[in-house]
Amino acid sequence: MKLSKYKKLLMVPVLLSMGACSKYLDVNVTPNNPTDVPPKVLLPAALAGTGFANNGELNRFTSVLMNYLAGALGSPANYDIFNTDGADFGNQWRFDLYGGALVGYQKTIEAADKTNAKAYSGIAKIMKAYTFSMVTDVWGDVPYSQALKGEEFIQPRIDKQEDIYKGNQSLGIQSLFDLTREGLADLDAASTAAPTSDDIVYGGNIANWKRAGNTLLLKLANTISRKEPQLATQVINEVLQKNNYITSNEQDLNVKFGSSVGSTSAIWNLAIFGSFNNEMLMSTRFLNVLRPDPANPAKTDPRLPLFFTKPAADYVTIDNGFRGTLPTPQTTWSRYNAYVTGAQGEGPVRLLTNFQRAFILAESALTLGTAGDPQALYTEGITASMKLAGVPDAQITAYLTANPQVAKLTGTKDQQLEQIITQKWIAWTGNGLESWNDWRRTGYPRLTASQNAVGVDGTRPVRAVYITQEIERNPAFPNPAPQNNQRVWWDVD
Repeated sequence: MKLSKYKKLLMVPVLLSMGACSKYLDVNVTPNNPTDVPPKVLLPAALAGTGFANNGELNRFTSVLMNYLAGALGSPANYDIFNTDGADFGNQWRFDLYGGALVGYQKTIEAADKTNAKAYSGIAKIMKAYTFSMVTDVWGDVPYSQALKGEEFIQPRIDKQEDIYKGNQSLGIQSLFDLTREGLADLDAASTAAPTSDDIVYGGNIANWKRAGNTLLLKLANTISRKEPQLATQVINEVLQKNNYITSNEQDLNVKFGSSVGSTSAIWNLAIFGSFNNEMLMSTRFLNVLRPDPANPAKTDPRLPLFFTKPAADYVTIDNGFRGTLPTPQTTWSRYNAYVTGAQGEGPVRLLTNFQRAFILAESALTLGTAGDPQALYTEGITASMKLAGVPDAQITAYLTANPQVAKLTGTKDQQLEQIITQKWIAWTGNGLESWNDWRRTGYPRLTASQNAVGVDGTRPVRAVYITQEIERNPAFPNPAPQNNQRVWWDVD
């Protein structure tokens, strides 16, 4: 995506409140905001930054890779045939993540520490951990422990992903788990100030932030569970013992955007309303999963019409990697529906959810032996997803009754895991990053190569390539850099 066009997408007022810099910043530079900016001003901008980063170009990339969408034109057409390089995602690295959300959380923590506003520092630490997990999951080894520290580290060290997740005391690297725990401890402490409407996620509900922090620990443990099953089990048991995590859709960690021009979510700008809206449409492959037999309506997943639009007599889709004549007119294309984008672009962007928690615990009960009944948790995950999409209870019951091959876990442990992750993939419609993580670490859902696949070796990317400008700027980056077919540390499938 060209820089000039990308800047137009960054008109969201809350993002711009992070500081009127004439130049966006490298990963080691803090913004030139006045030192006395209060945390109530910094926090909403950082939260919006994480939502925007999760929902924007990285989401287009991964939603195409994970076959929710097919690329018709522009960058998505390249993603669809696995063609990526160091020119991709520089805007997301520099503007959304390091120069946006992450530095925003760091400044929030610093401002909160000056007045002992523990509620703000706790939220910021939890979200800093979440956002850094996004960065390392996409790129692997990245600047972490020396990032965001201004001129102290002009060319910050590239920390190993293993150290980012697990910590490394000898190198002064705090684990994502401990950063999250530190945030939770702050939320338990007395605070001189607490957010209200400036908390665009929970409106100042600290109890929900505690649930979200513990659910983040589940997510982080789940991500590394194939590589580090013992550590993952320990963390999951820790959370289960505390029994304070997301258990209802109303407790989901969602970033909410506005519905007026300049305040809408990234995916609305990229897929529905903006100049990029005709670059992708629903994948035929995803349609065939949710509607395996068009002649038998009982087999159609009731979320289908809620996830995607049907402007014509039937859904209008193309296969991944398709290079023929595109369907016309473009107004008939099936695109993300209001469940993903909001009716007018308000979203929400879903980062941590009740269905996610249920599927994580179903998987860990099945594969790690943690507490819980995999079948009951699996059913809970499907039900939570359908309720979130707006499917009536009677319709949920009817669908599960008519489709025991979906509703019941059967077969070997691996076959049951495939069922869990496939349903989690369907539930994550609109958030390709989470599904890409699951696919890389488990191999599920089963995906076949796109038509006309090229890329490095014709295989689906398992990481994003380092940003060319960062490699040129910081000699700490490996050279040659890993290609998109080289797995990140936790990807052992």
